[in-house]
Amino acid sequence: MFKPKFIICLFCLALLSSCVSREEMVYFQNLDQIKDMGDASIYDNLKIKPNDQLSITVSAENMESATPFNLPFVAGMAGGQMGDLRVNGTPVLQNYLVNAEGEIQFPILGTIKVAGLNRKELSKKLKGKISEYIQNPIVFVRISNFQVTILGEVKQPGTFPVTDEYLSLPKALGLAGDLTIYGRRKNILVVRESKDGEKEHAYLDLTDSNIVNSPFYYLQQNDVVYVEPNGPQLQSANYNRNASVYISIASVLVSLAVLLTR
Repeated sequence: MFKPKFIICLFCLALLSSCVSREEMVYFQNLDQIKDMGDASIYDNLKIKPNDQLSITVSAENMESATPFNLPFVAGMAGGQMGDLRVNGTPVLQNYLVNAEGEIQFPILGTIKVAGLNRKELSKKLKGKISEYIQNPIVFVRISNFQVTILGEVKQPGTFPVTDEYLSLPKALGLAGDLTIYGRRKNILVVRESKDGEKEHAYLDLTDSNIVNSPFYYLQQNDVVYVEPNGPQLQSANYNRNASVYISIASVLVSLAVLLTR
């Protein structure tokens, strides 16, 4: 029969093996040490790229004068089962597709270079050109195909559409249900396609409050986020990830058995 001291030591070791330091788990540590980011808009980094789909609406005091500068409405499409699409009868505004040269074909104005601009810059550019035809035009630009993909050690991996074009890394991880307990919080990979079609990437540390100063903190359209499994998870890839829990429970049961049989 096992000696009580041996059982107690085994139980203590099992508890210690399951302990994780605060520095490994807690997000945004030393938040009070963040430097002022200034008044720069987060949208300044959201650049338009080839293959983006843009929703552009032009309005004015005299709406009839703005009509020629808007694409016609089309019947909306609704998703059915097994990827089936059907017309739902709701009119929606058509999108502009940015071609490989980073251009769109705009009514009346013709070919407009848009790649490399953010929404604010494109709105200002179009407003200046349309002002030659109508007074005080209002131009609203939106990126319609804004979506991000989140993979790895998160609760609900997948591709998520974004409607407001304001998506920080923590908010994106929230869409995926946050990291699992087995995800590496200090090494979050963000992969981004630049306007030249090349891939850029960065590793971000969720436990570091200075993460907010990274240009990758606010995500852009089609970014991919990957959460690596932690070291113990990699080492135990071929084992049951709940093994440590089972060992702890077994230790408690053995300890109780020893105490009851003394």
